[in-house]
Amino acid sequence: MDTHDVSEEPQYLKYLVQHKKTLQNAQRFKGQQPKQKQSREDLIMEFMFRQMASNNMTPDIHEFAIRSSFLPPTYVPSIAPFRELSKIMIKDLVLETHHRGSYLLLRTVTPADRMTAVLAIVEDEEGKVLVLQLYNQNPSRAAEDILNEGAVLIIKEPYLKVMADGGYGIRVDHLSDVKFVPGHDRLVPPSWRKGPGKRDTLRMSAQDWRMVGNDFFNKSSYSKALEYFPAEDETFIIKLNRALAFIKVDRADDALRDIPDPKMSEKALFRKAQAFYHLRRYRECCDEFRILCQEYPKNSAASREFTRAIKRLAEKVNGRYPFKQLQLEAAKLRPPHLDRATYIGPVSVRSTFSHGRGLFTTKAVKAGDILLCEKAFAHSFVDRTGFTRSAVILINPETNRMTLGGQAELITLIVQKLYKNASLMPVVSDLHHGSYNSLEVCEVDDAPVVDTFLVEQIVSLNGFGCPVSSRKSHISLMTNQKVEEKFDSCGLWPMASHINHSCYSNCRRSFIGDMMIIRATQDLEPNTELVFWYTPPFEDKPDKQPDFDHWGFKCSCAMCQDIQATQKITFVERDRLVADLRKYFQSPHPNGARIESTLATLAETYSRPASEVPRLTLWDPYLSLCGVYSEWNQPEKAIECGLKALESLGYVIDGGKFPRASKTPLVVKKWGLMLDLLVNCWMLLALAYSQVAPELEVKAEGYAKLTYRICVGEDETFHETYGRHADRLDGFLAEGE
Repeated sequence: MDTHDVSEEPQYLKYLVQHKKTLQNAQRFKGQQPKQKQSREDLIMEFMFRQMASNNMTPDIHEFAIRSSFLPPTYVPSIAPFRELSKIMIKDLVLETHHRGSYLLLRTVTPADRMTAVLAIVEDEEGKVLVLQLYNQNPSRAAEDILNEGAVLIIKEPYLKVMADGGYGIRVDHLSDVKFVPGHDRLVPPSWRKGPGKRDTLRMSAQDWRMVGNDFFNKSSYSKALEYFPAEDETFIIKLNRALAFIKVDRADDALRDIPDPKMSEKALFRKAQAFYHLRRYRECCDEFRILCQEYPKNSAASREFTRAIKRLAEKVNGRYPFKQLQLEAAKLRPPHLDRATYIGPVSVRSTFSHGRGLFTTKAVKAGDILLCEKAFAHSFVDRTGFTRSAVILINPETNRMTLGGQAELITLIVQKLYKNASLMPVVSDLHHGSYNSLEVCEVDDAPVVDTFLVEQIVSLNGFGCPVSSRKSHISLMTNQKVEEKFDSCGLWPMASHINHSCYSNCRRSFIGDMMIIRATQDLEPNTELVFWYTPPFEDKPDKQPDFDHWGFKCSCAMCQDIQATQKITFVERDRLVADLRKYFQSPHPNGARIESTLATLAETYSRPASEVPRLTLWDPYLSLCGVYSEWNQPEKAIECGLKALESLGYVIDGGKFPRASKTPLVVKKWGLMLDLLVNCWMLLALAYSQVAPELEVKAEGYAKLTYRICVGEDETFHETYGRHADRLDGFLAEGE
């Protein structure tokens, strides 16, 4: 939804065609043993030269770099326990094959490099070498920290493939298919264990290993220390230190397992509270900090963290946020990840009649009310303006779909998060994933199993493209009049993902950093299903039904039903009238009467009332004519056209029309489609009313502010963006940008 889909754009199709050809060629070698094209020395030398060349390249900050990431044919992760696997060597591998029931023991012989994967040359015990490609590794860690030279690792059920350059390599997409082997492990061959300056690991005590862990903050060293059966007190200290190491690498689940409840010390309470905070379990976090602050009142760090946790819990419970502060944080932080909690308002997930599960109101709400303010489960930020000016085309040859932006990184971020904290698995795996068959096995050898391709499918169907700020997008729209906007940055918001599509939306999403805000666009009764558009109905042509084949459904809203029931000759007539209107507006001296007459003729091509089916071809011309009459200082005509613009979108409005028979107040009786430019419309109406019906000006501006709140997510910045003292007639302030 709102992702930068480039599947139909000619300049990117070459990547898809080229990759599909590579896959087809590779299948010709399936089951064959690879023919060694290079010697060990040549392969290592070529890799090192390529790495040095890429490291010496100076990035051009004036260009936006595009890289490609190709998804291989789908395959499941290894779910076999290690004890059931048989050891094989590189010489036993055959091409384009997953060697089920086997494992490789390898050691890196070069420093690691990073492209879309982390790469290195690896050898087996016989000295045979191959390229190793590890995908979905932590993007915030340097390649050499992930795969340092001399690292020993096990590849479960390895997959040998033909690479794009014609060479051969081992590709690993699932994190659980790789096991890093510590140097002290008995699986490491003696010839790989020896080396100058290394400790005699076989003679080290628990205390020695604890000191190593303290020196290097290495969780594996703490784990090794526990293998030596230290005393109870020492075990407690080692586990607390390891818990902190786990928290530092976002493994809060493991941290909680290391903190024993029966013996809660000051440090243990702090660690437990920290782990709960990392998991966004703010109530439990506050409970631990409350005990900690009562028992140890002089702990100032605990007091500060307790205050922070209380704020998160308050946000989670009451949904009140300092939105202006959030806008400032999102503008400053890179990536714009805000330290905020998720608020789930008067909504709940339930089954629908025909669209699986959906999100429903639990009580009556008014237009503009906040329904949900959700922090992203994971968020990938792509900055086209900063120093890191790059994005990735994620290419799926099985679906022929290509997206430009952060989707590849988003998949990695989610896979990493689930692998580190298996307790979060249901949050993602429970989301709609089409026909993809998910594994029933979630853990093997005491480690989580995360299916990368399941995550990719979930991201494809549930991910959202997003701006840094919907306010910034709104300002851009007011400045440049851009109707369509696709986003490189993206994220996964699980709760919002339950909202089904309808072109005739009754709620709207907006963004501040990695926070998604959902507000009602209409007055809704209890038990009403929330719907918003996945693709805006006016994105291409107002009378064209959007394509939802990617999600596997066809929209059946009133607008789409009307399109299907309308004859083609009617669409031809509308196109002709719209073209005439465009020509009339571009005239040096627009004729208002002629435009109104053409609009009346255009309105006659619709058979159903606008209150039932919005008339999208009328909306923009009426708004433009409202602006023209405002410039000509004809306020009553501006009001007439402004109200007709609203009515064309399905609004039913009482009062405000001229000539006025009484002092009827201006009231929106029924809300229609919600668009950013409606703020412009209401502000033009406020200007016109200030001249002929001052008592209605405040009400019209109030509706402008309410519309702004729905579109932008908040109204605390409204008066910084719109004001009566603006140079523009619609009140837009250029300095609001």
